Amino acid sequence: MTECNQDSFEFEELFSRQVVAGFDGGTISSDAGGLLLRETDRRIRLLKRLRDCFRDGRNPARVEHGLEQMLAQRIYALVLGYEDLNDHEQLREDPRLAVLTGKSDPTGQDRKRQGDKGKPLAGKSTLNRLEHGIATPDGYKKVNYDGEAIDRLLVDLWREAHAPAPEEVILDLDTTDVALHGHQREPLLPWLLQPLLLFATLHFFR
Repeated sequence: MTECNQDSFEFEELFSRQVVAGFDGGTISSDAGGLLLRETDRRIRLLKRLRDCFRDGRNPARVEHGLEQMLAQRIYALVLGYEDLNDHEQLREDPRLAVLTGKSDPTGQDRKRQGDKGKPLAGKSTLNRLEHGIATPDGYKKVNYDGEAIDRLLVDLWREAHAPAPEEVILDLDTTDVALHGHQREPLLPWLLQPLLLFATLHFFR
């Protein structure tokens, strides 16, 4: 019979705070696996590099949620299964997600407005403005993205994961063979619900 004697796991600290996974009860989260994602991001620096693909034209004196923190909040939530922006009306109070996002006070007691205290993260409206940013800056949309820079980042990440880089890559795009798709309601627009699968074949020449 296997005996597990370790009662905690230590992760990289958050500023002066320790980040520890324990098994002694208390405030319990079913999304603690996000801490492993955080460790992975520390290695590949995805969020920092993605942040550099955006331009933030907001007034720094009025910003409580930095661009990298907002990207982290949205991306970690997506990976953990929270796809809808409306989920963030509750998630904004989640100290575990605040740790993943890099907030110095995961409890949210350092917020400026009294009504925001206890809510360390951005709400759905703030994240909505991030997602609806445009490539060309204007007077209304302050957060803008560089589409070409994001494309280059995706290629760079893929090449780093396949070092040494192959001399040839064949991309095979196929739709799913699940019979449901194409027979759902509104069959004139099956592409709206039909998943597209991408397969990559690598060729290394010596």
